[in-house]
Amino acid sequence: MLIDCGMFQGGKPLRTRNWSDWPFDPATLDAVLLTHAHLDHSGMLPVLRKSGFDGPVHATDATRALAEILLTDSGRIHEDDARHANRHGYSRHHPARPLYTEADARACLTAFESQPFGTPFTCAPGISAQFHRAGHILGASWLELNVDGRRIVFSGDLGRPDDPVMYPPAPLTACDYLVIESTYGDRVHERTDTASQLLDVIERTRRRGGIVLIPAFAVGRAQLLLYLLWQLKHSGALDRIPIYLDSPMAVDATELFRARPEDHRLSGDDAHAMCAVAQCMTSREQSRALNERHSPMIIVSASGMMTGGRVLHHLRIRGGDPRNTILFTGYQATGTRGADILAGAKAVKIHGMTYAIRAEVDEITGLSAHADRDELMSWAQDKLAGTKRVFVTHGEPRAARALRQSLRSRGAADVHVPELGESVDLD
Repeated sequence: MLIDCGMFQGGKPLRTRNWSDWPFDPATLDAVLLTHAHLDHSGMLPVLRKSGFDGPVHATDATRALAEILLTDSGRIHEDDARHANRHGYSRHHPARPLYTEADARACLTAFESQPFGTPFTCAPGISAQFHRAGHILGASWLELNVDGRRIVFSGDLGRPDDPVMYPPAPLTACDYLVIESTYGDRVHERTDTASQLLDVIERTRRRGGIVLIPAFAVGRAQLLLYLLWQLKHSGALDRIPIYLDSPMAVDATELFRARPEDHRLSGDDAHAMCAVAQCMTSREQSRALNERHSPMIIVSASGMMTGGRVLHHLRIRGGDPRNTILFTGYQATGTRGADILAGAKAVKIHGMTYAIRAEVDEITGLSAHADRDELMSWAQDKLAGTKRVFVTHGEPRAARALRQSLRSRGAADVHVPELGESVDLD
């Protein structure tokens, strides 16, 4: 069994691992269990399929629908990046080739088998599984496996209990082994009025005649931002400033959000109004036309860490103007352009060229779709005493070590932070 099949993201040393050989034979897998659709969990499925895996990919139905959007878009981006590198000669590979194509992505989607929340299913002889709501994004789940009498839980990415849009994570059930994420294992999110913070940034930028560029994860963060912008518009606090959603993937994910009211807290009317607050830029021509506009506006564009996508073209055009603001609203992994800019970089490379950063850089930390340290502990702590072992994954080393210490202080007897490639025998 393989739990998730994500793409390495971040700095070049991490990204190059996507081209490495598999540490196992993909043809020997019985199945893949996918906790949610974000590319750091699903992004290598097309490569796995090309490498010989021909079994099912089990996921919730909303995850399957989102994976179609994300994986096909990812394939197109890999193709576009390879063409651009070959045209301008900045790749050390001759010719540069995509990690996978849109056709590869569509081929792997045929393997998906949808499973409902809360219903056990057999995924291999002697192994049953069950998906439970994790919040975070549409379809996201934490996973319970029953293997030869052992109960193993994988947290996936846990959402927040008070998310204004997504349902909270379902309570953890008793388990023998727990594999828990640690993205924010070393910090607590600010408990602030994020809508007011957002309004303050917009008004401050508008007064100096600038635009607000918000790099946003196309699935999850973009929809939460639309919700907050709709709230501000609805209350009369924000008017007469155009809002643009410039990411085909985010546009598709937003439409899916509107079509699946059963997967989030909002009513059908509110979801429709939220999705209508922005003008959706679906074509490249529409996206380029935004760069001809110089009056105040808000552009929400992907990717959230500025590792690719249309946001890079806006950054190239807008990042050097001190009237503008680059507003970060989500996690920035070490080594990404987003992390560099947030840390104060005065210039960044985009497609082999260096561009100055003179725009104001700001951050709203309260919009995270990831549970923080206290929320992770609240979800897990009642079951810790009964676990044989806890594994802390999916976090920077500092965050993982901090969460390990918190888990130990709350009664977990054996907590381990595994290394890449490590194997562990369960008793």
